[in-house]
Amino acid sequence: MNNIDRKAITLGIEVDIVLKEDQRTGKLTRGRVKDILTKAERHPHGIKVRLEDGKVGRVQKIVR
Repeated sequence: MNNIDRKAITLGIEVDIVLKEDQRTGKLTRGRVKDILTKAERHPHGIKVRLEDGKVGRVQKIVR
């Protein structure tokens, strides 16, 4: 379960996401958030975002 709230994710923040095709392996992709696609405050699999390079996935970690 992923416990990152939507309010913790802002545009331009660097995050690690898991792409749909990488869900089985858990491979993470790093990038900066362009759009937040999930409307709910929380989601059990992570908040869905679009990165600046166009990739879409669920946030697993916020890079500090």
